[in-house]
Amino acid sequence: MNFFLVLWTRILGTRYSYFSREQLPKVKAVIIVANHQSLYDIPYIIWKLRSLHPKFVAKKELGKGIPSVSYNLKYGGSVLIDRKSPDQSLKAIASLGSYIEKYKRAAVIFPEGTRSKDGQPRQFKRGGLKILMENSPNAVILPISISNSWKMHRWGAFPNGIGVHLKFYLHSPIENSGDTEKIIDKVEQLIKSGIQNNG
Repeated sequence: MNFFLVLWTRILGTRYSYFSREQLPKVKAVIIVANHQSLYDIPYIIWKLRSLHPKFVAKKELGKGIPSVSYNLKYGGSVLIDRKSPDQSLKAIASLGSYIEKYKRAAVIFPEGTRSKDGQPRQFKRGGLKILMENSPNAVILPISISNSWKMHRWGAFPNGIGVHLKFYLHSPIENSGDTEKIIDKVEQLIKSGIQNNG
């Protein structure tokens, strides 16, 4: 389904580039951390990283009304959090961390907390990522820099951007060991350094 959603965007002249210097981690849990620019971040990650069986931390509002995306989030093992209920959110994220640790799956989190409407990264909100790291101590962290996807929504939900070149840059995995704050600092710096919204 996500393959066809990505394919559909090509009618608009959308291009996708995927950069990775290393093979995807295998036989380990993975915490995928990325900046967030539009809903089009999600289908491509699901499709391109399908070997990792990615599950998302997403706000509950995304669980309905969005073709393909809502279905995958609601029925594909992701967690839908209520940002007005911190207790529910933290329990759900902790449960996802334990799940990927046990079954060697991947969790995707966008620590900015909301999409960037102009492509400029927001400061990370660290609580959810910390919970994932605590509940999946053997996971590796895979930072991803996403560029230009915000241009698909620059005029709102309609019309979509024409001829947009989306870029997904996968940085080298980072071990989840040591000082948590320093690890998150490094992940945030890597992601922001790889964002290129100029072409």
